[in-house]
Amino acid sequence: MLDPVIASRLQFALTTIVHIIFPVMSMGLAPFLIYFTWKDIRTDDPVYEQLRRFWTKIFAVSFVVGTVTGIVLEFEFGTNFAAFSTAAGELFGGPLATEGMMAFMLEATFLGVFVFGREKVSDALYMVSAVAVGLGTWLSAVWILVANSWMQTPRGYELASESGQLVVSLVDPIAAYANPRFPWMFVHMQNAAVLSVALFMAGVAAYHVWQRGIDADDDREAARFWRKTLKIALVVLLVTAPFQAIHGDAYGRHVYETQPQKFAAMEAVWETDSYVPEYIFAIPTSLEHITDPRAKELLGIGIPGGASWLASGGDPQAEITGLNEFDTEAPPVAIVFWSFRLMVAAGFWFILLAFWAAYRWWTDDLYDDDLLHKAFVGSSLLGIFAVEVGWIVTEVGRQPWVIQGVLKTSDGVSPGLTGFEATLTLVGFAVVYSGLLALYTYVIRRIIREGPPSVDETAAGAETASPAGVSGDD
Repeated sequence: MLDPVIASRLQFALTTIVHIIFPVMSMGLAPFLIYFTWKDIRTDDPVYEQLRRFWTKIFAVSFVVGTVTGIVLEFEFGTNFAAFSTAAGELFGGPLATEGMMAFMLEATFLGVFVFGREKVSDALYMVSAVAVGLGTWLSAVWILVANSWMQTPRGYELASESGQLVVSLVDPIAAYANPRFPWMFVHMQNAAVLSVALFMAGVAAYHVWQRGIDADDDREAARFWRKTLKIALVVLLVTAPFQAIHGDAYGRHVYETQPQKFAAMEAVWETDSYVPEYIFAIPTSLEHITDPRAKELLGIGIPGGASWLASGGDPQAEITGLNEFDTEAPPVAIVFWSFRLMVAAGFWFILLAFWAAYRWWTDDLYDDDLLHKAFVGSSLLGIFAVEVGWIVTEVGRQPWVIQGVLKTSDGVSPGLTGFEATLTLVGFAVVYSGLLALYTYVIRRIIREGPPSVDETAAGAETASPAGVSGDD
Protein backbone atom coordinates (compact mmCIF):
# COMPACT_ATOMS: atom_id res chain seq x y z
CA MET A 1 0.00 0.00 0.00
CA LEU A 2 1.20 3.51 -0.76
CA ASP A 3 1.85 6.06 1.93
CA PRO A 4 -1.41 8.06 2.38
CA VAL A 5 0.41 11.33 1.66
CA ILE A 6 1.83 10.04 -1.62
CA ALA A 7 -1.42 8.31 -2.62
CA SER A 8 -3.48 11.43 -1.85
CA ARG A 9 -1.16 13.63 -3.85
CA LEU A 10 -1.22 11.22 -6.79
CA GLN A 11 -5.01 11.00 -6.66
CA PHE A 12 -5.44 14.77 -6.62
CA ALA A 13 -2.87 15.12 -9.41
CA LEU A 14 -4.67 12.50 -11.50
CA THR A 15 -8.09 14.07 -11.11
CA THR A 16 -6.72 17.55 -11.78
CA ILE A 17 -4.78 16.48 -14.89
CA VAL A 18 -7.90 14.92 -16.39
CA HIS A 19 -10.31 17.62 -15.22
CA ILE A 20 -8.31 20.58 -16.52
CA ILE A 21 -8.85 19.42 -20.11
CA PHE A 22 -12.53 20.30 -19.98
CA PRO A 23 -12.32 23.81 -18.47
CA VAL A 24 -9.60 24.60 -21.01
CA MET A 25 -11.96 23.62 -23.82
CA SER A 26 -14.88 25.55 -22.28
CA MET A 27 -12.93 28.70 -21.43
CA GLY A 28 -11.09 28.68 -24.74
CA LEU A 29 -14.23 28.16 -26.80
CA ALA A 30 -16.25 30.86 -25.00
CA PRO A 31 -14.81 33.89 -26.90
CA PHE A 32 -15.16 32.04 -30.21
CA LEU A 33 -18.81 31.22 -29.55
CA ILE A 34 -19.59 34.81 -28.61
CA TYR A 35 -17.97 35.95 -31.86
CA PHE A 36 -19.79 33.33 -33.96
CA THR A 37 -23.12 34.27 -32.39
CA TRP A 38 -22.56 37.98 -32.99
CA LYS A 39 -21.56 37.40 -36.63
CA ASP A 40 -24.50 35.04 -37.14
CA ILE A 41 -26.96 37.66 -35.92
CA ARG A 42 -25.34 40.60 -37.70
CA THR A 43 -24.63 39.02 -41.10
CA ASP A 44 -27.12 36.16 -41.50
CA ASP A 45 -24.24 34.33 -43.17
CA PRO A 46 -25.06 30.62 -42.74
CA VAL A 47 -21.39 29.72 -42.20
CA TYR A 48 -21.41 31.51 -38.83
CA GLU A 49 -24.49 29.62 -37.73
CA GLN A 50 -22.75 26.43 -38.78
CA LEU A 51 -19.68 27.45 -36.77
CA ARG A 52 -21.77 28.31 -33.72
CA ARG A 53 -23.78 25.10 -33.81
CA PHE A 54 -20.80 22.83 -34.46
CA TRP A 55 -18.52 24.23 -31.74
CA THR A 56 -21.39 24.61 -29.28
CA LYS A 57 -21.72 20.83 -29.30
CA ILE A 58 -18.11 20.45 -28.21
CA PHE A 59 -18.53 23.22 -25.63
CA ALA A 60 -21.62 21.56 -24.13
CA VAL A 61 -19.98 18.14 -23.89
CA SER A 62 -16.89 19.72 -22.29
CA PHE A 63 -19.07 21.58 -19.80
CA VAL A 64 -20.93 18.44 -18.73
CA VAL A 65 -17.84 16.27 -18.29
CA GLY A 66 -15.97 19.14 -16.64
CA THR A 67 -18.77 19.53 -14.10
CA VAL A 68 -18.69 15.83 -13.23
CA THR A 69 -14.92 15.68 -12.85
CA GLY A 70 -14.63 19.06 -11.11
CA ILE A 71 -17.10 18.44 -8.30
CA VAL A 72 -15.03 15.47 -7.19
CA LEU A 73 -12.01 17.71 -6.64
CA GLU A 74 -13.87 19.70 -3.99
CA PHE A 75 -14.88 16.51 -2.19
CA GLU A 76 -11.23 15.47 -2.10
CA PHE A 77 -10.45 18.43 0.12
CA GLY A 78 -12.55 16.69 2.76
CA THR A 79 -11.69 13.07 2.10
CA ASN A 80 -7.93 13.34 1.48
CA PHE A 81 -6.94 16.79 2.74
CA ALA A 82 -9.17 17.33 5.76
CA ALA A 83 -6.35 18.88 7.80
CA PHE A 84 -5.81 21.46 5.07
CA SER A 85 -9.55 22.15 4.87
CA THR A 86 -9.73 22.64 8.63
CA ALA A 87 -6.72 24.92 8.69
CA ALA A 88 -7.57 27.06 5.63
CA GLY A 89 -11.33 26.59 5.26
CA GLU A 90 -12.19 30.11 6.43
CA LEU A 91 -10.19 31.62 3.59
CA PHE A 92 -10.24 28.85 0.99
CA GLY A 93 -13.95 28.01 1.17
CA GLY A 94 -15.20 31.47 0.22
CA PRO A 95 -13.86 31.57 -3.36
CA LEU A 96 -14.96 27.99 -4.05
CA ALA A 97 -18.47 28.67 -2.77
CA THR A 98 -18.69 31.90 -4.77
CA GLU A 99 -17.55 30.05 -7.89
CA GLY A 100 -20.46 27.65 -7.50
CA MET A 101 -23.12 30.21 -6.60
CA MET A 102 -22.07 32.95 -9.01
CA ALA A 103 -20.13 31.61 -11.97
CA PHE A 104 -21.40 28.05 -12.31
CA MET A 105 -25.05 29.00 -11.83
CA LEU A 106 -24.76 31.85 -14.34
CA GLU A 107 -23.19 29.55 -16.92
CA ALA A 108 -25.55 26.63 -16.27
CA THR A 109 -28.69 28.81 -16.36
CA PHE A 110 -27.94 30.47 -19.69
CA LEU A 111 -26.37 27.41 -21.26
CA GLY A 112 -29.83 25.92 -21.72
CA VAL A 113 -30.94 29.01 -23.62
CA PHE A 114 -27.75 29.08 -25.67
CA VAL A 115 -27.83 25.40 -26.64
CA PHE A 116 -31.59 24.91 -27.12
CA GLY A 117 -33.13 28.36 -27.41
CA ARG A 118 -32.04 29.81 -30.75
CA GLU A 119 -35.47 29.09 -32.26
CA LYS A 120 -37.35 30.29 -29.19
CA VAL A 121 -35.90 33.66 -28.15
CA SER A 122 -35.08 36.96 -29.81
CA ASP A 123 -31.68 37.76 -31.25
CA ALA A 124 -30.96 40.15 -28.38
CA LEU A 125 -31.73 37.59 -25.67
CA TYR A 126 -29.81 34.93 -27.51
CA MET A 127 -26.77 37.22 -27.70
CA VAL A 128 -27.14 37.87 -23.96
CA SER A 129 -27.15 34.12 -23.35
CA ALA A 130 -23.92 33.69 -25.32
CA VAL A 131 -22.19 36.45 -23.36
CA ALA A 132 -23.55 35.13 -20.05
CA VAL A 133 -22.29 31.62 -20.74
CA GLY A 134 -18.86 32.95 -21.67
CA LEU A 135 -18.78 35.26 -18.68
CA GLY A 136 -19.78 32.44 -16.34
CA THR A 137 -17.05 30.24 -17.74
CA TRP A 138 -14.39 32.88 -17.17
CA LEU A 139 -15.75 33.85 -13.74
CA SER A 140 -15.27 30.24 -12.69
CA ALA A 141 -11.60 30.65 -13.50
CA VAL A 142 -11.48 33.87 -11.49
CA TRP A 143 -12.57 32.25 -8.24
CA ILE A 144 -10.60 29.03 -8.69
CA LEU A 145 -7.46 31.01 -9.43
CA VAL A 146 -8.12 33.39 -6.53
CA ALA A 147 -7.98 30.38 -4.22
CA ASN A 148 -4.97 28.80 -5.88
CA SER A 149 -3.00 32.03 -6.19
CA TRP A 150 -3.48 32.68 -2.47
CA MET A 151 -1.85 29.31 -1.79
CA GLN A 152 1.13 30.48 -3.85
CA THR A 153 1.46 33.96 -2.30
CA PRO A 154 -0.68 34.03 0.86
CA ARG A 155 -1.69 37.48 2.13
CA GLY A 156 -4.37 39.00 4.35
CA TYR A 157 -4.41 36.32 7.03
CA GLU A 158 -3.33 35.65 10.58
CA LEU A 159 -2.50 32.35 12.23
CA ALA A 160 -4.73 31.51 15.18
CA SER A 161 -5.32 28.53 17.42
CA GLU A 162 -8.73 26.85 17.67
CA SER A 163 -9.11 23.86 20.00
CA GLY A 164 -5.37 23.48 19.98
CA GLN A 165 -5.13 23.41 16.17
CA LEU A 166 -3.42 26.06 14.06
CA VAL A 167 -5.84 27.70 11.60
CA VAL A 168 -5.68 30.50 9.05
CA SER A 169 -7.90 33.43 9.99
CA LEU A 170 -8.98 35.87 7.28
CA VAL A 171 -8.29 39.47 8.36
CA ASP A 172 -8.03 41.36 5.05
CA PRO A 173 -10.17 39.90 2.21
CA ILE A 174 -8.90 42.41 -0.36
CA ALA A 175 -5.25 41.58 0.37
CA ALA A 176 -6.02 37.86 0.35
CA TYR A 177 -8.16 37.64 -2.75
CA ALA A 178 -6.31 40.30 -4.75
CA ASN A 179 -2.97 38.73 -3.89
CA PRO A 180 0.11 39.40 -6.06
CA ARG A 181 -0.06 36.11 -7.95
CA PHE A 182 -3.68 36.25 -9.10
CA PRO A 183 -3.40 38.62 -12.11
CA TRP A 184 -0.39 36.70 -13.42
CA MET A 185 -2.12 33.34 -13.13
CA PHE A 186 -5.42 34.54 -14.57
CA VAL A 187 -3.98 36.20 -17.67
CA HIS A 188 -1.59 33.32 -18.34
CA MET A 189 -4.26 30.66 -17.87
CA GLN A 190 -6.99 32.32 -19.91
CA ASN A 191 -4.68 33.14 -22.78
CA ALA A 192 -3.41 29.55 -22.67
CA ALA A 193 -6.99 28.27 -22.89
CA VAL A 194 -7.82 30.41 -25.93
CA LEU A 195 -4.48 29.46 -27.52
CA SER A 196 -5.14 25.76 -26.88
CA VAL A 197 -8.58 25.90 -28.48
CA ALA A 198 -7.24 27.88 -31.44
CA LEU A 199 -4.68 25.11 -31.99
CA PHE A 200 -7.36 22.46 -31.65
CA MET A 201 -9.64 24.24 -34.13
CA ALA A 202 -6.77 24.74 -36.56
CA GLY A 203 -5.79 21.07 -36.26
CA VAL A 204 -9.33 19.85 -36.91
CA ALA A 205 -9.77 22.23 -39.85
CA ALA A 206 -6.36 21.38 -41.30
CA TYR A 207 -7.20 17.68 -41.10
CA HIS A 208 -10.34 18.16 -43.20
CA VAL A 209 -8.56 20.48 -45.65
CA TRP A 210 -5.79 17.92 -46.05
CA GLN A 211 -7.98 14.81 -46.25
CA ARG A 212 -10.69 16.30 -48.46
CA GLY A 213 -8.32 18.06 -50.84
CA ILE A 214 -9.88 21.47 -50.12
CA ASP A 215 -8.36 24.44 -51.93
CA ALA A 216 -9.19 28.14 -52.19
CA ASP A 217 -11.55 27.57 -55.14
CA ASP A 218 -13.48 24.66 -53.66
CA ASP A 219 -17.12 25.77 -53.58
CA ARG A 220 -18.41 22.84 -51.55
CA GLU A 221 -20.37 23.81 -48.45
CA ALA A 222 -18.05 21.93 -46.08
CA ALA A 223 -15.00 23.44 -47.77
CA ARG A 224 -16.11 26.96 -46.92
CA PHE A 225 -16.75 25.94 -43.32
CA TRP A 226 -13.30 24.43 -42.79
CA ARG A 227 -11.52 27.28 -44.59
CA LYS A 228 -13.28 29.79 -42.35
CA THR A 229 -12.45 27.74 -39.25
CA LEU A 230 -8.78 27.53 -40.17
CA LYS A 231 -8.48 31.25 -40.85
CA ILE A 232 -10.23 32.33 -37.65
CA ALA A 233 -8.12 29.93 -35.59
CA LEU A 234 -4.95 31.19 -37.26
CA VAL A 235 -5.76 34.85 -36.53
CA VAL A 236 -6.28 34.02 -32.85
CA LEU A 237 -3.12 31.91 -32.79
CA LEU A 238 -1.09 34.80 -34.21
CA VAL A 239 -2.18 36.96 -31.27
CA THR A 240 -2.16 34.49 -28.38
CA ALA A 241 1.05 32.55 -29.11
CA PRO A 242 3.49 35.52 -29.03
CA PHE A 243 1.59 37.10 -26.14
CA GLN A 244 1.92 33.91 -24.09
CA ALA A 245 5.70 33.97 -24.50
CA ILE A 246 5.97 37.68 -23.62
CA HIS A 247 3.70 37.31 -20.63
CA GLY A 248 5.45 34.11 -19.53
CA ASP A 249 8.80 35.91 -19.51
CA ALA A 250 7.43 38.56 -17.13
CA TYR A 251 5.63 35.89 -15.10
CA GLY A 252 8.96 34.12 -14.57
CA ARG A 253 10.41 37.23 -12.94
CA HIS A 254 7.42 37.41 -10.63
CA VAL A 255 8.01 33.80 -9.58
CA TYR A 256 11.68 34.59 -8.92
CA GLU A 257 10.67 37.47 -6.66
CA THR A 258 7.88 35.70 -4.75
CA GLN A 259 8.86 32.00 -4.83
CA PRO A 260 12.65 31.84 -5.22
CA GLN A 261 12.77 28.15 -4.27
CA LYS A 262 10.38 27.26 -7.10
CA PHE A 263 12.42 29.33 -9.55
CA ALA A 264 15.60 27.55 -8.46
CA ALA A 265 13.87 24.21 -9.07
CA MET A 266 12.76 25.38 -12.53
CA GLU A 267 16.40 26.07 -13.39
CA ALA A 268 17.96 23.21 -11.32
CA VAL A 269 20.16 25.61 -9.39
CA TRP A 270 21.43 24.02 -6.18
CA GLU A 271 24.27 26.37 -5.29
CA THR A 272 23.78 30.13 -5.28
CA ASP A 273 25.37 31.48 -8.43
CA SER A 274 25.32 34.27 -10.98
CA TYR A 275 25.46 34.19 -14.78
CA VAL A 276 23.32 31.04 -14.70
CA PRO A 277 22.57 29.62 -18.17
CA GLU A 278 19.06 29.04 -19.43
CA TYR A 279 19.08 25.52 -20.82
CA ILE A 280 16.97 25.11 -23.93
CA PHE A 281 17.79 21.43 -24.10
CA ALA A 282 19.68 19.49 -21.45
CA ILE A 283 20.42 15.99 -20.22
CA PRO A 284 22.27 14.97 -17.04
CA THR A 285 25.93 14.08 -17.50
CA SER A 286 25.22 10.93 -15.51
CA LEU A 287 22.10 8.78 -15.53
CA GLU A 288 22.16 8.69 -11.74
CA HIS A 289 21.21 12.38 -11.82
CA ILE A 290 18.19 11.92 -14.10
CA THR A 291 15.80 12.36 -11.16
CA ASP A 292 17.90 15.05 -9.50
CA PRO A 293 19.37 17.34 -12.17
CA ARG A 294 21.78 20.02 -11.05
CA ALA A 295 22.86 23.05 -13.04
CA LYS A 296 26.54 22.06 -12.94
CA GLU A 297 25.82 18.48 -14.00
CA LEU A 298 23.83 19.12 -17.17
CA LEU A 299 25.01 18.70 -20.73
CA GLY A 300 22.97 20.66 -23.19
CA ILE A 301 22.33 23.74 -25.24
CA GLY A 302 21.96 26.82 -23.11
CA ILE A 303 21.91 30.57 -23.31
CA PRO A 304 24.78 31.90 -21.15
CA GLY A 305 23.35 34.02 -18.37
CA GLY A 306 19.84 33.35 -19.67
CA ALA A 307 18.33 32.18 -16.38
CA SER A 308 19.84 35.15 -14.57
CA TRP A 309 18.48 37.44 -17.28
CA LEU A 310 15.02 35.89 -16.93
CA ALA A 311 15.10 36.25 -13.15
CA SER A 312 16.18 39.89 -13.15
CA GLY A 313 14.54 41.16 -16.30
CA GLY A 314 17.71 41.95 -18.19
CA ASP A 315 20.81 41.39 -16.07
CA PRO A 316 22.72 38.24 -17.14
CA GLN A 317 24.93 38.59 -14.05
CA ALA A 318 22.03 38.45 -11.59
CA GLU A 319 22.38 36.04 -8.71
CA ILE A 320 19.98 33.11 -8.28
CA THR A 321 19.61 31.63 -4.82
CA GLY A 322 20.32 27.90 -4.89
CA LEU A 323 18.08 25.21 -3.44
CA ASN A 324 20.66 24.36 -0.78
CA GLU A 325 20.08 27.77 0.80
CA PHE A 326 16.48 27.02 1.82
CA ASP A 327 15.53 25.45 5.14
CA THR A 328 12.91 23.09 3.70
CA GLU A 329 13.47 20.17 1.37
CA ALA A 330 13.62 20.92 -2.33
CA PRO A 331 10.69 20.26 -4.67
CA PRO A 332 11.02 17.24 -6.99
CA VAL A 333 13.51 19.08 -9.16
CA ALA A 334 13.48 16.75 -12.17
CA ILE A 335 9.70 17.01 -12.59
CA VAL A 336 9.73 20.81 -12.32
CA PHE A 337 12.85 21.26 -14.47
CA TRP A 338 11.76 19.06 -17.37
CA SER A 339 8.11 20.18 -17.26
CA PHE A 340 9.18 23.81 -17.50
CA ARG A 341 11.27 23.08 -20.57
CA LEU A 342 8.50 21.14 -22.25
CA MET A 343 6.14 24.05 -21.67
CA VAL A 344 8.59 26.60 -23.05
CA ALA A 345 9.48 24.43 -26.05
CA ALA A 346 5.80 24.01 -26.89
CA GLY A 347 5.28 27.77 -26.60
CA PHE A 348 8.02 28.55 -29.10
CA TRP A 349 6.71 25.88 -31.46
CA PHE A 350 3.29 27.54 -31.38
CA ILE A 351 4.84 30.85 -32.39
CA LEU A 352 6.77 29.21 -35.23
CA LEU A 353 3.66 27.37 -36.40
CA ALA A 354 1.56 30.53 -36.33
CA PHE A 355 4.02 32.56 -38.41
CA TRP A 356 4.63 29.67 -40.78
CA ALA A 357 0.89 29.47 -41.46
CA ALA A 358 0.60 33.26 -41.73
CA TYR A 359 3.34 33.28 -44.35
CA ARG A 360 1.60 30.55 -46.34
CA TRP A 361 -1.64 32.52 -46.09
CA TRP A 362 0.14 35.63 -47.36
CA THR A 363 1.52 33.66 -50.34
CA ASP A 364 -1.95 32.18 -51.07
CA ASP A 365 -0.71 28.67 -50.26
CA LEU A 366 -2.52 28.14 -46.95
CA TYR A 367 -4.68 25.34 -48.38
CA ASP A 368 -1.95 23.74 -50.50
CA ASP A 369 0.79 23.11 -47.92
CA ASP A 370 0.21 19.53 -46.77
CA LEU A 371 3.23 19.65 -44.48
CA LEU A 372 1.70 22.61 -42.67
CA HIS A 373 -1.62 20.79 -42.41
CA LYS A 374 0.10 17.75 -40.90
CA ALA A 375 1.94 20.02 -38.45
CA PHE A 376 -1.37 21.52 -37.34
CA VAL A 377 -2.94 18.08 -36.96
CA GLY A 378 0.03 16.88 -34.92
CA SER A 379 -0.11 20.00 -32.76
CA SER A 380 -3.87 20.07 -32.19
CA LEU A 381 -3.59 18.77 -28.60
CA LEU A 382 -0.21 20.31 -27.77
CA GLY A 383 -1.86 23.41 -26.30
CA ILE A 384 -3.62 21.29 -23.69
CA PHE A 385 -0.35 19.41 -23.10
CA ALA A 386 1.41 22.74 -22.47
CA VAL A 387 -1.29 23.69 -19.97
CA GLU A 388 -0.81 20.36 -18.18
CA VAL A 389 2.96 20.69 -17.80
CA GLY A 390 2.57 24.36 -16.87
CA TRP A 391 0.31 23.40 -13.98
CA ILE A 392 2.82 20.71 -12.97
CA VAL A 393 5.46 23.44 -12.69
CA THR A 394 3.05 25.59 -10.67
CA GLU A 395 1.91 22.91 -8.23
CA VAL A 396 4.91 20.59 -7.92
CA GLY A 397 7.28 23.56 -7.81
CA ARG A 398 5.53 24.80 -4.64
CA GLN A 399 6.30 21.61 -2.74
CA PRO A 400 6.77 20.78 0.08
CA TRP A 401 4.17 23.49 0.81
CA VAL A 402 0.45 23.27 0.16
CA ILE A 403 0.22 26.89 1.38
CA GLN A 404 3.54 28.55 0.64
CA GLY A 405 5.46 29.07 3.87
CA VAL A 406 2.41 28.30 6.04
CA LEU A 407 1.36 24.64 5.80
CA LYS A 408 3.21 21.66 4.35
CA THR A 409 1.40 19.21 2.11
CA SER A 410 2.24 16.32 4.44
CA ASP A 411 0.54 18.19 7.30
CA GLY A 412 -2.57 18.87 5.21
CA VAL A 413 -3.51 15.23 4.56
CA SER A 414 -6.46 13.76 6.49
CA PRO A 415 -4.98 12.40 9.74
CA GLY A 416 -7.17 9.29 9.88
CA LEU A 417 -6.56 8.24 6.28
CA THR A 418 -4.83 4.88 5.92
CA GLY A 419 -2.55 3.71 3.15
CA PHE A 420 -5.07 1.04 2.13
CA GLU A 421 -7.92 3.54 1.82
CA ALA A 422 -5.83 6.05 -0.10
CA THR A 423 -4.43 3.43 -2.48
CA LEU A 424 -7.85 1.88 -3.08
CA THR A 425 -9.44 5.21 -4.00
CA LEU A 426 -6.45 6.12 -6.16
CA VAL A 427 -6.92 2.95 -8.22
CA GLY A 428 -10.67 3.50 -8.39
CA PHE A 429 -10.28 7.10 -9.53
CA ALA A 430 -7.73 6.05 -12.15
CA VAL A 431 -10.21 3.58 -13.63
CA VAL A 432 -13.21 5.92 -13.55
CA TYR A 433 -11.39 8.97 -14.88
CA SER A 434 -9.75 6.94 -17.64
CA GLY A 435 -13.22 5.78 -18.65
CA LEU A 436 -14.60 9.32 -18.63
CA LEU A 437 -11.69 10.58 -20.70
CA ALA A 438 -12.13 7.74 -23.19
CA LEU A 439 -15.86 8.43 -23.46
CA TYR A 440 -15.24 12.17 -23.95
CA THR A 441 -12.67 11.43 -26.65
CA TYR A 442 -15.10 9.11 -28.44
CA VAL A 443 -17.92 11.69 -28.41
CA ILE A 444 -15.71 14.58 -29.57
CA ARG A 445 -14.21 12.44 -32.31
CA ARG A 446 -17.68 11.49 -33.49
CA ILE A 447 -18.77 15.15 -33.58
CA ILE A 448 -15.70 16.04 -35.60
CA ARG A 449 -16.17 13.17 -38.05
CA GLU A 450 -19.81 14.14 -38.62
CA GLY A 451 -18.72 17.68 -39.44
CA PRO A 452 -20.83 20.83 -39.47
CA PRO A 453 -24.59 20.92 -40.01
CA SER A 454 -25.54 21.60 -43.60
CA VAL A 455 -26.76 24.99 -44.76
CA ASP A 456 -30.14 23.42 -45.49
CA GLU A 457 -30.39 22.30 -41.86
CA THR A 458 -29.52 25.76 -40.55
CA ALA A 459 -31.95 27.41 -42.97
CA ALA A 460 -34.71 25.04 -41.89
CA GLY A 461 -33.95 25.89 -38.29
CA ALA A 462 -34.12 29.61 -39.07
CA GLU A 463 -37.52 29.23 -40.74
CA THR A 464 -38.82 27.33 -37.73
CA ALA A 465 -37.44 30.10 -35.54
CA SER A 466 -39.46 32.93 -37.05
CA PRO A 467 -42.67 33.39 -35.02
CA ALA A 468 -43.88 36.96 -34.73
CA GLY A 469 -41.56 39.15 -32.71
CA VAL A 470 -38.73 36.60 -32.66
CA SER A 471 -37.35 36.64 -36.18
CA GLY A 472 -33.82 37.65 -37.09
CA ASP A 473 -35.15 40.86 -38.65
CA ASP A 474 -36.38 42.23 -35.29
